[in-house]
Order: sequence, then C-alpha cells, then structure tokens
Amino acid sequence: MSIDGTVAPGFEAVRAAFAANFADQGDIGAAVCVYRNGQPVVDLWGGLADPDSGRPWERDTLQLVYSATKGVVAAATHLLVQRGQLDLDAPVAQYWPEFAAAGKAEIPVRWLLTHQAGLAAIDKPVPLAEALAWTPMVDALAAQTPNWTPGTDHGYHGRTYGYLVGEVIRRITGRTVGQFLAEEIAGPYGIDFFIGLPAAEQNRVSRLVFAPKPDLDSVPDEMIPEEIRPMVAAMRDPESLTNRAFQITDPPDIDFNSPAVQAAEMPASNGIGTARGLARLYASLVSEVDGTRLLTAETLTAAIHEQTSGIDRVIMLPDRYATGFMLPIADLALGGPNSFGHPGRGGSLGYADPSRGIAFAYVTNHIVEGAIDLRARSLVDALETTLG
Repeated sequence: MSIDGTVAPGFEAVRAAFAANFADQGDIGAAVCVYRNGQPVVDLWGGLADPDSGRPWERDTLQLVYSATKGVVAAATHLLVQRGQLDLDAPVAQYWPEFAAAGKAEIPVRWLLTHQAGLAAIDKPVPLAEALAWTPMVDALAAQTPNWTPGTDHGYHGRTYGYLVGEVIRRITGRTVGQFLAEEIAGPYGIDFFIGLPAAEQNRVSRLVFAPKPDLDSVPDEMIPEEIRPMVAAMRDPESLTNRAFQITDPPDIDFNSPAVQAAEMPASNGIGTARGLARLYASLVSEVDGTRLLTAETLTAAIHEQTSGIDRVIMLPDRYATGFMLPIADLALGGPNSFGHPGRGGSLGYADPSRGIAFAYVTNHIVEGAIDLRARSLVDALETTLG
C-alpha cells in the first residue's frame, strides 16, 4: 500500500503505525495529521477513497467523521463565549425562547454540551427529509420533555447534540453552525472542514465502507465481559434509551454516503473534512498556527475543565466530559491526561494536548463498529512513544 505525505524527523513511528493499519487492521482509505506547537509534523494519507471505482485517496480527499464533528461544534461555541456573545450558564431559553416548553426553562446552555440536558432521544422520530431541513427537528426538541431530570445525570446526546447546540448558535449569530464555521473559523484559519458540504466539494469526498456488525443476539451472555453487559443488554432492547437516542429520524438508519445528507447540517454527526483540517483546528485551540490562535489560553482552560463523569446513561459505559469535548479514560484513544477531543463512529478521531502543544487527527472510510478497533489507538500509541 502506497503511503504519501511527509513526516518530520523523529516521528517515523507514526508512519510505521499508519502503514500497519493498512497491512494488519483493514484500513481501506485513511489520513493522519499531527501538529506540534503550531507546526505540522505528520501529514500522511493512503489507500482508496472509493474501492468500487478504484479512486485513490489524494492529499485533499475529504472524509465524513461522524461524532468527531462534535468537537468542531464545541470549538465554535467557545468562540462565541470568548467574544462575549454567549453565557454558558444562562438558560437556553434566553436565546431560544421556545425551548422553555415542557419544563425546560431553567436548563443552562452548558448542559447541552455536557450531555446533561436529558434530551438524548425524542418521543416521536422526525421524518428524515424534515430532519435534513433543520427546523422540524429543533421544533421537536423544543417541545420534548426531558428523558431524565436535567442536571442529575449525563447521557450521550449522540444525534441531538448538534441540533441543540447548533440552534443556540443560530439564534445568537443569525447563521447556521455550518455557515458560522465557514465564515468565522474554516475560512479565516485555513481549516478544510465543512458542516453542510457545498456541492462544489462533493467530488473530493471519500466513500464510506461499512464492516459487518456483530450479531449481539447470538453471543452467549457468559461470553460477554462483565463491564459491558449493561450496554449489550440495552442494545438488545429496542425500547431502551440507548437505542432511542440513535433513532431520532424516521427511518432511523441514515445513508451518510448520500449527497443530500452530506449537504445538510447534522452537526452532531456529518462534519466532513481532511485529517489536516481537523488537526489544524485542534492546533489552533492550543497554540498559534501561522501567527493566529482561535481560542485564548483562558477560554480553553475553562472549555476543557471536567464537568461530569461516570457511567453514561445512554451508552452504559464510563466516560468524562468537559464542555463539548470528551476527556480521556482508559478505553478512549486520546493522548495524555491533559488531552481533550472527540472520536467519531467507526474510527475517526480528533484531539489536542495543550500541555505538549499536540494536535492529532485520524480519519478513515472503513467504518468498524462493535468490535476491537486498534487503528486510532495504534497511531496515538506511536505518537506517545515518540513524545516520550
């Protein structure tokens, strides 16, 4: 497998791990980029952007990164905080009055980003075409009664996060989150990343390839590790909050290869960019890149302070959240203990470590779920070995 790109002296272990992902871990098309102190030190890509046609992965190939988009939305949100346009501890209803319905008048904006708002699922899924149009989904969320008492617990708002936070951004700025990203972050900072893909960029997008999902119903209970048994039980129950949280549209399964889906704004799950673009964004959060920095050190420190942790009410596994970013735990392939970021369904990952000036992004078109996936972990481990 041909690997293209550059690696600074001393970072060769990341290149070796990237090549091994193709040889041993089933990567089809992928890219990895690392910044250190505002400068790129790893920028690699390889494989196929579309195995059906044989289209190779190029330097500017774009990849849909699923929930790694959430970290980008969080960065946009904290930029509004830094500018004094948003108070995270003000009620959501101060910016979005309709949100006050069904007992939600006092929910602060912060809880939307920390997954404490109790709005992981909605009672009546929204037709997909309407969800892609934005307004019907945010109207449904404004009318929704919380799934649990807000602030008492946290549960991953896997699909709703982007609509909730995005609508606050829209109410404040008069622009969608994708427009705000393009005009205030991606354009000025040279970041190749989109929420709501322009038609002119469609030819650059890699095609998602899905690995078979394991059949959980066929696995004997005694073969399931004890620590994940609650999650498996929830996934087996079609009425569980775990399942309902990912079934907010009708039909629930979304074709993320669809140009219509990629052109819409689903800011929890359909961001599309290069590994270079995602890494550059995280680099701009922790250091100057080409003489400019997106967030001040003070804003960043507040943004990445832990807000909640423990067993997640939706995914039934332990996790830790800052305000919009995930924080490292044993099974999350972030960097050192001071790192923050967000993984995406099936393999993609973006994170930064401010204590070492590191920003990292890995994107892949081979979506692996429900099985051991060592691709991002191996790259992070190689980087950690390099850093010492």
